[in-house]
Amino acid sequence: MSGTDQPRTRLTPPEDARAPVRHPDAPAPGELLGAHYDRCFGCGAGQSHGLHLEARAGDGVRVTAEFTVKEAHQGAPGLAHGGVLATALDETLGSLNWLLRVIAVTGRLETDFLAPVPLGTVLHLEAEVTAVHGRKIYSTAVGRIGGPDGPVAVRARAVFIEVKVDHFIDNGRTEEIQAAMADPDQVKRARAFEVNP
Repeated sequence: MSGTDQPRTRLTPPEDARAPVRHPDAPAPGELLGAHYDRCFGCGAGQSHGLHLEARAGDGVRVTAEFTVKEAHQGAPGLAHGGVLATALDETLGSLNWLLRVIAVTGRLETDFLAPVPLGTVLHLEAEVTAVHGRKIYSTAVGRIGGPDGPVAVRARAVFIEVKVDHFIDNGRTEEIQAAMADPDQVKRARAFEVNP
C-alpha cells in the first residue's frame, strides 16, 4: 500500500481531545525562541536563502513570528512563492512544540492563500495549539501583511505527530545527525530535533 492509500489525518480534533497545556519550563511570553537548528531552511541562520524566521513565545500555547519576503523567495514576478508561504506557516506551527516541550513532525498541513504577498513584505505570523489527542497536536496559524493586525494573507491548519528522537536519527543524513549530536551545547543539541526539519 502506498502512502496515498492510507487514510488522511483529520484536521479536526476528536471530541475527547484535551486542551493543550503549556509546559512549566517553556520560554516566557515574549522570549525569542531562536533557531532550533542552524541549517533549518525556516529558522536557521546557516541558510543564505532561508526564511530566517524569528518566533517568540506568546501567552498560553501560542507563538508569534515574522519573516521578510526576499527576492530569493519569489514565485510569480514580485510576489512570494506559495510554497515559501506554506513553509513559513509550517515553521511557525512547528515552533509551538517548544512550548509543549515535545518532539513532533508535521503530519498534515492545509494552507489557504487569501491574498498575494509582495516582495519586501514583512509577514506577521501567529500560531496556537488548539487541542492534543494522544500523539497528535492540532494547531492553526495565520499570516498577516501590513502589521500584526493587518489583513490575513495566508492561514493554515495542521496536525503534528509526537515522535522520539530516533525518528530523525533513523531517517536523517548521517553527517548532519552526527554534527547535531556532537554539539557540546546540550540545549542546542536537544533543540535540533524539536520541530519538523
